[in-house]
Amino acid sequence: MQRLIQRYGKSLTAILVALTAFWLLILVVLPEIIMVNYSLRPFLPVADIGGPKDGYTLVNYATFFVSWIHIKVFLITVLVSCLVTAVCLAASYPVAYFMAKTISAKAAATLFMLALVPLLVSELLRTFAWKVILDYKGVLNSLTGLEVRWLSGYNGIAVGLVYTYILFMLLPLYSSIQSLDAHQIEAARDLGASRWQMHRRIVIPHAKPGIAAGCVMVFMLSAGSILVPNLLESPNSRWFTQVIQQWFFESQDWHTGSAYAFLLLVLCLGFVAALLRLFRVRLADFGR
Repeated sequence: MQRLIQRYGKSLTAILVALTAFWLLILVVLPEIIMVNYSLRPFLPVADIGGPKDGYTLVNYATFFVSWIHIKVFLITVLVSCLVTAVCLAASYPVAYFMAKTISAKAAATLFMLALVPLLVSELLRTFAWKVILDYKGVLNSLTGLEVRWLSGYNGIAVGLVYTYILFMLLPLYSSIQSLDAHQIEAARDLGASRWQMHRRIVIPHAKPGIAAGCVMVFMLSAGSILVPNLLESPNSRWFTQVIQQWFFESQDWHTGSAYAFLLLVLCLGFVAALLRLFRVRLADFGR
């Protein structure tokens, strides 16, 4: 706090703290409290709301744990989201290193502008474009002459999620690698380190905050995505957010839907905690 006051002054610091507190309390904490409150109350007819039957209960959470279908959907969502995160990391790391340490800053800025071009188009249109490309009679099969059902299983969902969220992996990786002193890389090469040893012992340890931040964002966005699974689903694929959407809008059961949404939130928080422990970084290190 003292650093903020010294840098921005008391008035501006007070405004920044107030705006941050408003955002956290009104837009994050309060909705979560309301959701938890809904999840702990039973789904009752309007006439029984506020009556003796309207008390706190865990029956909404029990609905999930006694349904093997929903547990299976939940586990598949976790596994596919982890796969999407791993693919984004594997594809983004060499690109981020190339942009940060191989080419000039001007060329890197140009590549960034080109990478950000798809963001000028809405996610709905970009996802629908992938549906047109991957459809059985779509662009890809027409150009190659193949007859492959690209949208079978979770293939389409995985492709759409990787394309949609890969920039959220690339940006923190680039930021972390760019802050690495180039003299350390040159010293490693002068000492005879191979390319793999240089990355394993110098670049990757330095980029751990960026790797952790990118994995957290991609996993959370993938597990919580609703648009991509709805447009790129197949008859034998189902995403956990679709189950939540079904509880809210089709069954009109906001209580069970809130319980399922809270379970998804707990999953994401657990994933964040696991990554922080795995990479031995703190939340404060994400700003490096």
